Amino acid sequence: MRPTLPFPSPPLCAARHLSPQPTHPPRRHLNSWQPPCPCRHSCPRRRGGTCRDSAGERLRRPQGKEEPPPGRPRWSQPHTPLPHGAAQTPARPSPTWHPPGSVYRPEVRGSVARVTSSLGASPVSMGTGGAGGGLLGPRPPFAAMFADRTVAGAGVESLWRSARSARCEAKSCQTGKILTIETAVQSHSSRDAGVQTDQSKDAVQDFQQEVQVDYTSLLSFLQRVEDAVIKELNKNWKSRAFDGFAVNWTDQTETVLCLHTLSYPGAQDQNLQVTSISWNATGAVVACSYGRLDDGDWSTEKSYVCTWNLDRRGLNPQRPDLVVDVPSSVMCLAFHPSQPALVAGGLFSGELVVWDTSRTEDPVIWRTGLTDDTHTDPVYQVDWLPDAKHRNHHRLLSVSTDGKILVWREERDGRLVLAEGFAVVAQQVPRNAQLKKLAWGEAAVGVTSLSFSHFDPRVFVVGVEGGYSLKCSMAAETPALHRTGSSVPLRAPAELAFSPHGGPVYSVSCSPFHRNLFLSCGTDGQVHLHSMLQTQPLLSLQLSKKYLFCVRWSPVRPLVFAAASGEGDVHLFDFEKSSQKPALSIKQASGDCPMYCLEFNPKQSRLLAAGDAAGTVRVWQLSSDFTEQGPREMNHLEQLASEITD
Repeated sequence: MRPTLPFPSPPLCAARHLSPQPTHPPRRHLNSWQPPCPCRHSCPRRRGGTCRDSAGERLRRPQGKEEPPPGRPRWSQPHTPLPHGAAQTPARPSPTWHPPGSVYRPEVRGSVARVTSSLGASPVSMGTGGAGGGLLGPRPPFAAMFADRTVAGAGVESLWRSARSARCEAKSCQTGKILTIETAVQSHSSRDAGVQTDQSKDAVQDFQQEVQVDYTSLLSFLQRVEDAVIKELNKNWKSRAFDGFAVNWTDQTETVLCLHTLSYPGAQDQNLQVTSISWNATGAVVACSYGRLDDGDWSTEKSYVCTWNLDRRGLNPQRPDLVVDVPSSVMCLAFHPSQPALVAGGLFSGELVVWDTSRTEDPVIWRTGLTDDTHTDPVYQVDWLPDAKHRNHHRLLSVSTDGKILVWREERDGRLVLAEGFAVVAQQVPRNAQLKKLAWGEAAVGVTSLSFSHFDPRVFVVGVEGGYSLKCSMAAETPALHRTGSSVPLRAPAELAFSPHGGPVYSVSCSPFHRNLFLSCGTDGQVHLHSMLQTQPLLSLQLSKKYLFCVRWSPVRPLVFAAASGEGDVHLFDFEKSSQKPALSIKQASGDCPMYCLEFNPKQSRLLAAGDAAGTVRVWQLSSDFTEQGPREMNHLEQLASEITD
């Protein structure tokens, strides 16, 4: 954009002089307007701030409306001359009138502005207000005042950045400090929501005063409404609004549901019984063994081991996922504690076998065979023990009525080799047991069941055919008197004998919540609650008129246990509710079909599996009453354990 003159150019004054004259600031009149004189500060006739003509008359603007020449804009405001000695600064461009055909370009040199005209006239210098500045010669015609020239641009230093730096303003924050208040609390004071008013002393006194009742008015009111109330009651009595309404209160017996009824038709056709049940390490697979606990030709009768995956889609209760044929009756089962596919079984022949259920063909991976170390009687219980010498390894323990407790280790050739063993001999049982003294050849005491302590892996309890429960130790060093051809010396583990049952003990179970408590049951139909610190039972519960074949503590409730009876019932006992009768009894089988085994699921605490003599396994879903521990349940258990009997 081309620069323009900082002032408009009105017609020249009549007085034109060559010699410079001192300048005086003009007087500004509010009520009169005068166009600025082009002579500016060099007019010799300038007196009183007003230019005059050659006759001395003051130049005035005509009273009428003065119109600018054609092509020139209207005057916008009067021009104020610059102070004496001030430098000329380019101003904002404003509309300026130019003669036709002329272009002006001011040339600034010091304090003199040279203006040339495009008509070819000589350049004219005009003073810019300095002292001694003036015209250098006669002023050329107005049309010759402008000519094409190039002047240097004028720069103006910006003070915005320095001012902002001085105030330490950040570019991202151009506003003042913003006050914030938490939305959750908009008030300075808080008051309890339940009490929104201040309690006055008068109100407390009024409340504490005895309430005055107008019994006369109350009696009058009741007499007035008596007929209306009786009429409405009779109307409701005859109403049919609730006809067909059934109360859906759930009875306690319906809180335990049967989820699955599993069976293998091939075993049922042979009238085989479910002798043992075990859950695998994931809690999804249940296995059962088929055999005979009553009289039978065990030497020639074939049996089975069956597994069902309860999480499998399209589960067929009468078609197991795996069926293993076994040449002898399988008396007990136990899944590996960390490998879900491995399951061990004890046979009626005295052998031990380990199967891999992930194999479809030849699932046998280890077995003892018939050697001098093998049991000579049926194996009634097997268990997996952690190997103290090899981490993440387990050894297999077996219990038999030949009186021996044997521990086996695995060999690479698929054999189970005897690692250590124990023998329960009548002569080495503590004297308080008062077992019948037998001849030397009959000194062995048949062991029917075993349970390890959950707090000390060296301590275990066994049940024997003589009706006693014995506390034993894996750390025993006393050699057993039992004469056998065993490849490993046997030791006598018994340390303490407890008060006996009226018949053989079929099952024992150590508490997972207390180091000294254990349960035992037998053919007398009783369950004994024992403490390892005394010989007499803490409690004796008569749960059945027939045998009790199995008893198990709950893995999640300290005061709950279950027992399987010869009458076909599953008794659920809760010491928190009663210490004399079961909290719930479930009828599993019709008639007098005995219940032989049961097991809680250690991973899915609401599942309980039970097997009967009819070859059926039922999986029960327990209610929360039997699976959720109470706040003072452990205290109650401690009180039971601390009771001392005479």
